[in-house]
Amino acid sequence: MEPLMPTVTGRSRPWTDHRLAIEGMAWKYRTGAPWRDVPERFGKWNSIYKRFNRWAGDGTWQKLLTEVQKQADAAGEIDWVVSIDSTIARVHQHARPSPRTQGAVPNHKNPWSEPPDHGIGRSRGGLTTKLHLVCDGRGRPLSMMITAGNINDTTMMSAVLENIRVPRDGKGRPRTRPDRVLADKGYPSRANRAWLRDRRIAATIPERDDQIAHRRKKPGRPIAFGDKQKERYKGRNVVERCFNRLKQWRGIAMRSDKLARNYRAAVSLAAALIWIKTDLR
Repeated sequence: MEPLMPTVTGRSRPWTDHRLAIEGMAWKYRTGAPWRDVPERFGKWNSIYKRFNRWAGDGTWQKLLTEVQKQADAAGEIDWVVSIDSTIARVHQHARPSPRTQGAVPNHKNPWSEPPDHGIGRSRGGLTTKLHLVCDGRGRPLSMMITAGNINDTTMMSAVLENIRVPRDGKGRPRTRPDRVLADKGYPSRANRAWLRDRRIAATIPERDDQIAHRRKKPGRPIAFGDKQKERYKGRNVVERCFNRLKQWRGIAMRSDKLARNYRAAVSLAAALIWIKTDLR
C-alpha cells in the first residue's frame, strides 16, 4: 500500500507513520468500535479519523483497490465470469440522518459527491443502507455502489456493472466488460437483458415464476435456462461468500458512518485487503 499513500507537499506538517494509522483504521472497522475507542498505540484517534476522512474524499481508497485489481489482472488471476448481488446493513443510531435529509432524492451516480440521502433509506427493517457489489469468479470485489436500503436491486444492475474499471499494466484501455454475468431472480427484467445483450455480455439469470406464467399466455421464445445454464448458475454463490468476508468487519455489517463516502471507503479498504491476501502477497 505504501507507494499509493499521499505524501507531504509544501511546508505542511509531516504525516505520522502510515502503517500505524491504517492499522488503527482497520481495527476500528474490524471491531465496529467508535473512533474515540481506537487504542492509543495507533496514535491519536482524531488524527486517524481526519486522515481516513480526507482519503475517503480524495479517492485514495478507491485508487488502492484499483491498483491491486490491476496487479491481479496483469498476473491473469481475475476470473471474468462475475456475479452480482446486494446486501443490507442496518444503520446505527450514530449514523442516523437528520429529519431534513430523510427521504431525499438519491444520487448514486457520482460516488465522490455525498448524496443528499447519505445512502440511507427506510425499509421494512428500519433505517438501512444497501451495498450493491460485483465480484469476480473467485469472490473478490470488482465494483460496488452504496444506496438506500429501499432501492430495488434490478434498477442498479447496469450502474454497478458500468462501474467496473480495471486498468491494464501497460498500454491499452481499462477492462470494463466481463465475459458473463451470473445473477439471481432479483435481476431478470427485460431492460437488464437488453442492456447486457447490447454490450455482448453473456448472462445466466433465471426467470421468476410470475414471468414464466406471463410468457405462457403470449407467444414468444422462452429464456434458455437448460442444464448447462443451471451448472453455470451454481457459481453464483461466490458473491454470497464475498459478502460473508466483508461482513466479518463489524463496522461494515452495521453502518455507523453518517457519510456514504466514508462507508464506501471502509468497504474499499476491506476489499483491497481481500485481494492482497489472496494473490498479491
